[in-house]
Amino acid sequence: MDTSTMILELSQATGIVGMEAGAVKTAEKMLEGCGDCSVSALGSLICRVKTAPADKPHIMLTAHIDEIGLVVTYIDEKGFLRVSGCGGIDLGIILAAQVLVHTKQGDLPGVVCTVPPHLQPDDTKLPKVEDICIDVGLSQEQAKQKIALGDRVSFVNKAGRMLNGQVSGKAIDDRGGCTSVILAARELAKCDLDCSLTVMLSTLEEIGSQGAKTAAEEIMPTHAIVVDVAFGHTPDAPRHQCGELGKGAMIGVAPVLDNDMSRQLVETAKKHKIPYQMDVQGGRTGTDSDEVAVCGAGVRTALVSIPQKFMHTPIETVMVSDVEAVGKLMALYIKDIFGGER
Repeated sequence: MDTSTMILELSQATGIVGMEAGAVKTAEKMLEGCGDCSVSALGSLICRVKTAPADKPHIMLTAHIDEIGLVVTYIDEKGFLRVSGCGGIDLGIILAAQVLVHTKQGDLPGVVCTVPPHLQPDDTKLPKVEDICIDVGLSQEQAKQKIALGDRVSFVNKAGRMLNGQVSGKAIDDRGGCTSVILAARELAKCDLDCSLTVMLSTLEEIGSQGAKTAAEEIMPTHAIVVDVAFGHTPDAPRHQCGELGKGAMIGVAPVLDNDMSRQLVETAKKHKIPYQMDVQGGRTGTDSDEVAVCGAGVRTALVSIPQKFMHTPIETVMVSDVEAVGKLMALYIKDIFGGER
């Protein structure tokens, strides 16, 4: 299976915040042969790739596997569903969106209601998530028989390949990162390492990183590399806040991140001619790094990101070469620093 296929398969798996089991199952299949897998109490996938003596370093590679979505909060007298957001939703993409309501009885197709422009008194304001309705074509009685409050709702968009090595779909934040981690794990599983190595694909990142924090407390690594996405430049975005698609891994620098690891990642990229760019932040990173770094007595943590266009929409877009660059950078860093094959 090539890298673009891996990204697309993970993208299409259902894994809304708090309901990540479908995506976890897909990722677990991709990790076959890398090590023993288990699932943490909060649903994060853990794969123990290498086990070394307790006095050796323990490296954790991690990316989050959850995706943004909606949750049903009310069914009104006409059968329309009221919802709340699971994670940060781009309000600009909600109206007229196609969705799936994931129920115990199966998935139900629906659409987000929208007022025709002819009838809108003011088309300059976007509604809040709590003000929208979803139409599933059912009466209130029928809807209550099929749908439970708390059922999750995902956005419908067929993931696909684009020109110039790009792929687009929902949940590539952070299934692209999961792909990079899996690629690194596959390579490192074949190597002799003087350290323990564990992969963790975390849940609940979009609402506070609880999945990463609790799983990291279970794993207790000495070092961690977190993979997420970062803003990829588009013509309508501020250039100084964005990376560029096609220019490789974005190596993070931030107060919570380990300066030596960031420097070593840059040195590894230069040594092996892996394309890279810098991602400098002055405070929190807004990723699992913030929680992983403060687990236990502290974890030396690095952040490597994939530049991505159209974040938190169903058309998130990345370059396959950037996903591969991140995976290659992590694998070669661990080989060089922690004694793998040269």
